[in-house]
Amino acid sequence: MIISAEKLLAMPEFSGKSETALQRKLNAIEHLIRSYTNNNFQNRNIRFQGRSVGNTIFGRTKYMKAGDTVQISQSKVNDGLYLITEVAEDHIKLDTGLFDVSENLVTKVEYPADVQEGVIELMVWEEKNRQKVGIKSETLSRHSVTYYDQDAENQVMGYPVALLGFLKPYMKARF
Repeated sequence: MIISAEKLLAMPEFSGKSETALQRKLNAIEHLIRSYTNNNFQNRNIRFQGRSVGNTIFGRTKYMKAGDTVQISQSKVNDGLYLITEVAEDHIKLDTGLFDVSENLVTKVEYPADVQEGVIELMVWEEKNRQKVGIKSETLSRHSVTYYDQDAENQVMGYPVALLGFLKPYMKARF
């Protein structure tokens, strides 16, 4: 997870919001960013292979801790992002149940600080401006509203292009 909903709830813009709704939106933004940049933000130096039973993966590395995000790959059925809830001597537990598989490649996912800040800015924009999407200018006296074109030049993934500049250094080529 790029940033936790608890951290957002501590900000005045999100007071009184549902933690579940915020977490759902954060998960969606995380998947959008990973897809848009074609970057999975994996730290390939921190990975291990292990079998899964329930929400437990047997095996571990000393560089993973509770609260870290991991990506499971090469398992054929458990591939995806998960949150570590517990770390023991010989296994880790994840936030979601897994299919029992003999091999899962578990890799730590780490997001740079500027990506985390960018996501916070996206969430603040979402909270304050989503209902005003498309309005370029608005005049109250004699009520005049001007809408701007929503095309590929001024928006990406439903967000203004200016808000997504932080992703440029993390773009990877698609083949």
